[in-house]
Parts: sequence; C-alpha cells; structure tokens
Amino acid sequence: MNFLKLIKKNMIIAVAMLISATAVAQEEPTFTISGSIDTYFRTNLSGGTNDPTDGGTTAPATSFANGTGFSLGMANVIMSYDGAKVGFVADLVVGPRGAEAVFGSQPDGALSTSALTIVNQLNAYYNVTDNFKLTLGNFNTFLGYEVISPTANFNYSTSYMFSYGPFSHSGLKADFTLSDNFSLAVAYMNPTDFTDVNPTNDYVTGFQLGYSTDAGSAYLNALVSEDFFQIDLTTGWNLSEAFYLGINATSQTGDLSGDFVGAAGYLQLALSEAFSMGVRGEYFSSDAGTAVGAPEESVFATTLTAPITSGSLTIIPEIRLDALSYDGFVDDEGAAGSSLSSFVLAAVYSF
Repeated sequence: MNFLKLIKKNMIIAVAMLISATAVAQEEPTFTISGSIDTYFRTNLSGGTNDPTDGGTTAPATSFANGTGFSLGMANVIMSYDGAKVGFVADLVVGPRGAEAVFGSQPDGALSTSALTIVNQLNAYYNVTDNFKLTLGNFNTFLGYEVISPTANFNYSTSYMFSYGPFSHSGLKADFTLSDNFSLAVAYMNPTDFTDVNPTNDYVTGFQLGYSTDAGSAYLNALVSEDFFQIDLTTGWNLSEAFYLGINATSQTGDLSGDFVGAAGYLQLALSEAFSMGVRGEYFSSDAGTAVGAPEESVFATTLTAPITSGSLTIIPEIRLDALSYDGFVDDEGAAGSSLSSFVLAAVYSF
C-alpha cells in the first residue's frame, strides 16, 4: 500500500510539473501601455543669448531641448501587443520634441498639426521562427547611440551625430538570431525619415551586425542606396559595477545635409542606485556646414550630466560646452566667438 501511495504521489508531482512547464511554454499574449513625459529649463551661460529677438545664438545646432527658459519636451504613449507569433507597436508623441522627431511625416518635411505628426512608431511583426522575425511599418532607427525618447538616454541634450543621422524608417526589416551572442538585421526602407510617403521612389537598404554579452554589446550598422552611404559603430561596456563606457562613431556621404564624420565617448559612474554622473565628449565635422554653421568646420562638445532618480521620476541637471573651430557663435551684444556654454535642468517621468 505504501508502495502504491508512493507511485501515486510521484505521478501527481510529475503531472504538476508537466502542467507548470506547459503553462510557461504557452505564455498568454500581453498588451501593455507605457510612456513618458519630459519638460525642462534651459539657459545660456556664455557665448550666446537667452533673448531670441536680439539675433544672437540661442542654442547649439542639435536636436531637441533648444528652447530658452522653461520649455516642453513631449508626452509619449506606447501601446504594444506581444503574442507568441505576432504583435504590434503604436508609439504616439505630442509636444515640441515629438514634432521635431517626426518631421518627415509630411511630404514637404514641414512641422504640422496633422494627425500624422503624432506617430513616432507604428509597426506589426511576425515571428517566423524563434530566431527569425519580420517587422513591417515605421520604426525608430537602429543606428547610433542615442534615441528619441529621453528615458533611454543618459544625457538630456542630444549629440550632433544623433541630430544629423536618421531618426526613423518605414519599411520591412528582418531580424535574425545567429547565436547566443550574434544577431543580424536587414531592412529595405523609404529614404530616411520619410515615414509615411516615398517622395522619390528610391529605397535604402539597412544592415546591422550585433554582438552582445552580459558585459556589453557592439553593433555595426550601415545604410546604403545609389547615392548615399552611412556606416555607424555603437558599443557600450560595463568596465566595473560602477563604471560604464559607451562609444559611437559614424561617417556619412551623399546626403542633402552633406558629408560628415563624428565620434563620441560616454563615460558614466553610478555613485548609488539613485545618483550617477557622466560625461559625453563628441567631435563632429561637416563639409556642408549644416550642423556647425560653415563648410569644412568642426565642433567639439562636452556635456556633464548628473541624473537623480526617485521612483519613476528622473531630475537631470546638465552643463554643456560647445567649441567650434571658428567664431560661429554670437552673444547678446553681437560679438562673435567660438564657444557656447549652457545649463539645462530637465524632469523626465516614465510609466
């Protein structure tokens, strides 16, 4: 009798384990809503002006957070559905940062109050196998170290490389998991940032080769078309439990904004769970002068950031110095100089 009880007990345990394993293997689809809001105060300390009417320099020629005084970033709501085989992402934005991020949503590239300008990402995906996924629609770029949402950036202001590289793409992307460490992505897309229209009937092919471990990751990215080429390296590594080092380098030829090259280093130190400090140093040069104000000139920008986190709220004080290779900044008295220093205090809440 005891022997039969033992067999029965072991069978019950085995069935329970099988049911548990099946439940894990057949996870229910999930629908989530997440997002963020951000707002900030910005002022020039030297080399520029805080009064846009006097004709001086009000901000560096990088994207976002260029308002004077108290200003707004964006409100961001992301709805996503993750199923076993299929899913979607609907990422909506409102506010100055969001409007600037999706400027290519209009055929003429102009900012607009159209409903199109609230769509940051809109795509659906299909998991063909465990190691092969297809995504169709509009998705944020896979090039570069920084992203549109301030929740995923250490610094609040953005780099020149981010500002003059791609923001978003619309097209078909295939992601392949090659091994535990290596991945590959191939995409066929509209010209960069034309998210809902292709004005030229030209297309861009994108590639990404990735390597990742518990210590960090490295991604080699490229965009290629008949008259355009950009290559980009993005990598980041945990040097210790407290120190992190990120590196981004890029080169572009053939775009309307001109040929450019750039490189940046991101060194960050976590002093506690709630407080960290970091510095971004970036060199950027453009032959057309779109970013730096004059052809064949360059800029070196240093940004010191010290985020303070409390729950879902992050307060970000930041000091930034942009140094041009020529006298391209103008102060409030009309005097030209090569450097511009500024201060930003931002608040970013995520949910």
